[in-house]
Amino acid sequence: MDQDTAAHQFQVDLRGVIDLLSRHIYSGPRVYLRELLQNAVDAIAARVQLDGRGGRVRITPVSAASAEFVIRDDGVGLTEAEVADLLATVGRSSKRDVLDLPRSDFLGQFGIGMLSCFMVCDTIVIRSRSAAGGDAVEWTGHADGTFTVGACADEIPVGTSVHLAPRADTLSLVSTPTVLDLAETFGAYLPVSIVVDLPGGGETPITGPAPFLADDAETRLRYGRELIGAEPFDAIRLSVPATQTRGTAYVLPFAPPPAARQSTRVYLRGMLLTERADDILPDWAFFARAVIDAGGLHPTASRESLVDDDALEQTRRELGDGVRRWILDLALHEPARLAQFVAIHELALKSLVRHDDELARFIVRWLSVETTHGRLRIDDLVHRFPHVRYAETVDEFRQVASVIDAGTVLVDGGYVYDAELVRMLPDLFDEVTVERVDVVGELDRLDLPPLDDRDAALSLERRAHLALPEVEVLVRSFARTELPGLFVADPDVLRALDRGRARSAGGALWGGVLDRAAAAAPRSGGAAAARLCLNWSNALVRRLAAAEGGRVFDASVRVLYVQSLLAGHHPLGPGDRAVLTSSLSELLDRALGAGASEDPHPHRGDRGEHDPHGSQHDPRRNDEGPS
Repeated sequence: MDQDTAAHQFQVDLRGVIDLLSRHIYSGPRVYLRELLQNAVDAIAARVQLDGRGGRVRITPVSAASAEFVIRDDGVGLTEAEVADLLATVGRSSKRDVLDLPRSDFLGQFGIGMLSCFMVCDTIVIRSRSAAGGDAVEWTGHADGTFTVGACADEIPVGTSVHLAPRADTLSLVSTPTVLDLAETFGAYLPVSIVVDLPGGGETPITGPAPFLADDAETRLRYGRELIGAEPFDAIRLSVPATQTRGTAYVLPFAPPPAARQSTRVYLRGMLLTERADDILPDWAFFARAVIDAGGLHPTASRESLVDDDALEQTRRELGDGVRRWILDLALHEPARLAQFVAIHELALKSLVRHDDELARFIVRWLSVETTHGRLRIDDLVHRFPHVRYAETVDEFRQVASVIDAGTVLVDGGYVYDAELVRMLPDLFDEVTVERVDVVGELDRLDLPPLDDRDAALSLERRAHLALPEVEVLVRSFARTELPGLFVADPDVLRALDRGRARSAGGALWGGVLDRAAAAAPRSGGAAAARLCLNWSNALVRRLAAAEGGRVFDASVRVLYVQSLLAGHHPLGPGDRAVLTSSLSELLDRALGAGASEDPHPHRGDRGEHDPHGSQHDPRRNDEGPS
């Protein structure tokens, strides 16, 4: 360095630092008591290592009996030199460095904790006597950055007391009700004795054993009931020795909302860190609410969350393993309880087994999927149908389900994780095969009409296409004789229909957005087509084929088209509703204008001609097919 170059010290605006703490580091001024408790516990830990004594904290809130807030501890105390070293330098670490003590027994990791008191007052007075001997000392700090240090006039025992005179706007934060609440929230499980003085005399003890760490199962469950507001399905003991982490995970007796994430209440050596840490248990464990106490995890500067380091990653992994072992134990020893658990938390388990082969071998058979035979457990599904066919989306399932043989099964893979689950089955069950189906492929498998009826069917296709020029009309035979037609479309067509209906329902701006989205959307190879597949096995379709062309024929085809849309659970757009209205009007006009002299039921006598069972269609029956 040049000899003419002088070194200068940065100047720190203490009020700016306090504003930074209150607005950007700490969640609010309520943390002042947590910081004071941490300092007191650190001081007691230091004294225990020094002479084996100490272990009590007393808090006196502001009340009619006391104009100032005071917190006293019987910890190691400070000499005058230590006071100047610790409290005069913002950012200096706590007593453990000055006294050359190991870091692992201390809660405080940063030298900014005492400054949090300036969020509730403008002056801090600290009186202390060191266990190492010497006179008592008094330090007075002000929010403008000035301080004084001198001998304490009062005779005080070994330990430290902190005195705060609150501002008018923070008086409630240091009053008895708030102090009791904060002390119980932050310090209920600290390894020292904490008491709060009451205004009328007497005291309230704060600390006690952590119930979520109790050996007694009922004590742990009682705490779980208070935590989740219901009787837990079970309580899982958690332990990670490497990071000195212990706790309990409470299994929810109800399925959480779909958007809910698991959250964990975290304590560090008995001091509350956060009520809702969402990065402790794995994401798939959202069926559990955990409470842990850790000694080897590291807090951030705010002491309200954890540093995402190797220690946290190891803890997260081993806690997840503990939850997974609990599920495996249920599968092996309590299958009835496992079935109850699966019924509640099936979605979480489906997520879990995708990445855990060992767990999948035990759990998958208990999971269930939606099929054309109703909801089936996987174990029942693979034993009844060794060849499992599945549709990738709900729309494909609805369309294909209308035409497949009743003796086969089709799984709806459109629900979350179900398609992936079905694809896993050959790896988990011997002699089980799976096949993905799509609506276009299934349509190609349908039988053509009998050879004697082929000309009539082809004529029906041509005439129906003239009535519906934008729809390809096919005539095939499939088993659902009560179903006259099936609307069949590939995904591109379905997306285009959805955009068109949304454009009709929305304004000009929304229509422009949808037009741009349609132009940018990737398209599959080949020409996308919407198809109306008429069922030659249906009596109404054969009668339509025998009818002459004209307005009645066209209206009938259009009504069948709209009915097929409804049967496939496709919403009707304004154009579809207009087609339905005009076609029904046409048919009603013809029917009502036919005259009273005609037989109102001209085809009643030949209904049984095409019904091998002699049964009649009940108009109240839902003929839309499986949903």
